[in-house]
Amino acid sequence: MSQSADGTVAFRLWPPVAVGAPLLAGWLATVVWGDPVELGAWRVPVGWVLVVVFVGWNGWALWLFRRHRTGLLPGHETSAMIEEGPFRLSRNPLYVGLLVLYVGLALSAPTFWGLVLFPVAVLLVLWGAILPEERFLHERFGAPYDDYSRRVPRWLGLK
Repeated sequence: MSQSADGTVAFRLWPPVAVGAPLLAGWLATVVWGDPVELGAWRVPVGWVLVVVFVGWNGWALWLFRRHRTGLLPGHETSAMIEEGPFRLSRNPLYVGLLVLYVGLALSAPTFWGLVLFPVAVLLVLWGAILPEERFLHERFGAPYDDYSRRVPRWLGLK
């Protein structure tokens, strides 16, 4: 069951943990064993650009949560479906943003191993948060959510 008794989504894994654990593991591997590949000087400005993109993108999505007066954090009730702003481009803009932040931090650190572990973060977010959330939203909103999920990709531009 993806819905708790109080009408909130029941995550398998809290998204910041799903993203943070592989990044931390990669950073620790870099500290202990070093990186086998030098990422180059380009990584710092690209990393910072990605961090700024994260702040703007996720800030926009969070603003919409507030504007629609719907729950964001675990334990807060989901009372509205948001279909505007970044939610027109992705059903999961906050998770897309967290993954952009992951790459930005991995480049800025730098940690080659963190970049290697990026697919693990993607899979953990998918398994731990997105799939339970999609089941919850289907149960909560029914046909309108099903229509939305047919129109809008889970990730950016990927159906």
